[in-house]
Amino acid sequence: FTDQNTFPQFQEGLEIFKYHMTQLVFDSNDATTFYKFGDGDYRFLKAHEIGSAKPGNRALSLPYSEIDLQSHRDGANKCDYYTCEIYPINRHMFSEVIKKEINYPAEYGYGLVANKLFFKKFAGKIGLIGAKEKLVLIEELMKRQEYKDYLGIDGFNDYIYYPQRYACDDVDSVEKYVGEQLNKSNSKIFLLGIGHSKSAILHRFKKYTDSVFMDVG
Repeated sequence: FTDQNTFPQFQEGLEIFKYHMTQLVFDSNDATTFYKFGDGDYRFLKAHEIGSAKPGNRALSLPYSEIDLQSHRDGANKCDYYTCEIYPINRHMFSEVIKKEINYPAEYGYGLVANKLFFKKFAGKIGLIGAKEKLVLIEELMKRQEYKDYLGIDGFNDYIYYPQRYACDDVDSVEKYVGEQLNKSNSKIFLLGIGHSKSAILHRFKKYTDSVFMDVG
């Protein structure tokens, strides 16, 4: 990160990304998905039993032989845009398992959440998709003025609950559970963190609402 030669167009690309997001949220009526790739996604899609990709840890409870891993591999190639951290090794792993171009550094999403620009620019239009346990905590925090002042918003439009563990075991049932909530939502952009199951399910969210789905998890 301290070497300017690692990604010399970082700042220029950030401005392009911000403009792109603004257009999608305010001017587009088409659902759009942003898939954030990380090394854990590589391990999951390659069935390497390490970390969160190890059965019983977080992503799945079943052995890989008992889930439809191909639906995850296929689904990972069906999103609209892709972000990946600028580390060369991560980009190499991306090219092994996803046959698409990387559109933006994942650090753009991290940074615009951390500096609260997303909250400021899209106030009144933002929903969250994530583990129910985490979202319930955020809902409780949003009752406090101190937390609202910290984020710079009065609240989120929607809290879409998602299984915290083992969502990869049966993505069809997860889609049904999430889809019923999305059908009732009114957010224009969703910030989400849903683990490795995003590979099979993220592109399916477009059936339910014309929102932007930004994976920043």
